[in-house]
Amino acid sequence: MVHLIVQLSKYIMIILFLIYTFLCFHLFKYPDKPKKQKHIYNLQRFYMFLIHLDGFLVLFVTTMDTKIIGFYIAQLVLFESIYLIYHKFYKNASELVLNNMVMMLCISMIILTRISFDKALRQFVFVLAGTIFAFLIPLIMQKGTMFRKLTWTYAGVGIVGLLSVLVVGVASRGAKLSLTFGPVSIQPSEFVKILFVFFIASMLYKSTDLKQLAITSGVSAVFVLILVASNDLGGALLYFFTYLVMIYVATKRFYIFAGGLAFVGLGMYAGYHLFSHVKNRIVAWLDPLSVIDKAGYQVCQSLFAIGTGGLFGFGLGQGLPNKIPIVSKDFIIAAISEEMGGIFAVCLIMVCVSCFLMIFNLSMQMKDAFYKYVALGLGSVYALQVLLTVGGSTKFIPMTGVTLPLVSYGGSSLLSTMIIFGMIQGMYIMQAAPEKRRNIDDKRRKDHETKNRQKQTAKEPGAQGSQQRRRKPAAGSKNSTKTQK
Repeated sequence: MVHLIVQLSKYIMIILFLIYTFLCFHLFKYPDKPKKQKHIYNLQRFYMFLIHLDGFLVLFVTTMDTKIIGFYIAQLVLFESIYLIYHKFYKNASELVLNNMVMMLCISMIILTRISFDKALRQFVFVLAGTIFAFLIPLIMQKGTMFRKLTWTYAGVGIVGLLSVLVVGVASRGAKLSLTFGPVSIQPSEFVKILFVFFIASMLYKSTDLKQLAITSGVSAVFVLILVASNDLGGALLYFFTYLVMIYVATKRFYIFAGGLAFVGLGMYAGYHLFSHVKNRIVAWLDPLSVIDKAGYQVCQSLFAIGTGGLFGFGLGQGLPNKIPIVSKDFIIAAISEEMGGIFAVCLIMVCVSCFLMIFNLSMQMKDAFYKYVALGLGSVYALQVLLTVGGSTKFIPMTGVTLPLVSYGGSSLLSTMIIFGMIQGMYIMQAAPEKRRNIDDKRRKDHETKNRQKQTAKEPGAQGSQQRRRKPAAGSKNSTKTQK
């Protein structure tokens, strides 16, 4: 009976997620129909909560652990609270971005609870903290006016944060990534990447001449080199590509982008010969089976999980995700593919793509150049992080150790991504507010012009005569009869 429930539930989740994903893109067909859009958003939320319910129902049936029921209810209350607060205070926020954020959090809670209930519980605490940031940041962005002026503050705080990891950071898998404070571990590079985007945006906002580009490139190089010195090559790659995208869009000079790609190639070649763990990852990428007992073990286990799961997966609780080292962080997409199916995993990737398209569209619509660059940079960070995680898990590119935003386990990654989504919502609200003000101003101007025309018409001699004629009593009226008498 349990096996039947598990097998039936996986098909239900796949069908629901396919519909949800279709609606993410079908929505773009109705750009000027708010009622139709609202209907689609409501449908998405309905399917989302059904997926969430289905996943935890299966987890409870397979484990018969009553803690799962309480955990599910706590999540449901939190997610409903997110919608209530956003709809109450941020009416101009993007509903699709909000739906996708909650959808990915639902999937994260399902798969992490399957892998480790304790990890899922800790992740839920970070979701609570991230929710507070997601609520406060749009308000701060509306009230704050100093963000474009803090150029060197962004650079200074960011560089100090990365240097602190280089000097006193804790090494993990050959790289210094985090700072440890008792039981709490923080990965500063996850937050510094936001400061990095704001620094470049504020520099490009001021000017895009050769001198400004040289200064921007020099300071950006300091960020990247510190990450390289810390052996955080995945982070260095993320920062460098974000810099390239922002510079290229601001200058429209393709030779800068091409030169950056060539520089990345040279960096990979140098890293292959200078860093042993980089060499191991490249060897594991080229031929993981040749080093399956060493560097290729993670990649091989990931590929086995994706391959054996097939299109429909084994069902929650029926696979072996814990056979993959660090599955809850770097290889979360492999665990999802094994148990929830390859179709489900592809839908998750497409939801990430729809998020990037929304952020990119926001960047194109922003009138303020500073926030245009900020949106572009944050969208690039998000898209590159998804690409590096999925590409590394599927052997499309060498493994970089980057996590899947909002889905993988990790407090720093989750908090930084929710901060990014809060900033995106803040910019959506800022972008919608001037439009609303313009509509009000247009209405007031039209009303004012109408009143002026009426006054001018009333002052014209012909108009006065016509008004007098209109006021003159008709021949058959009582007043006319009295006058004749």
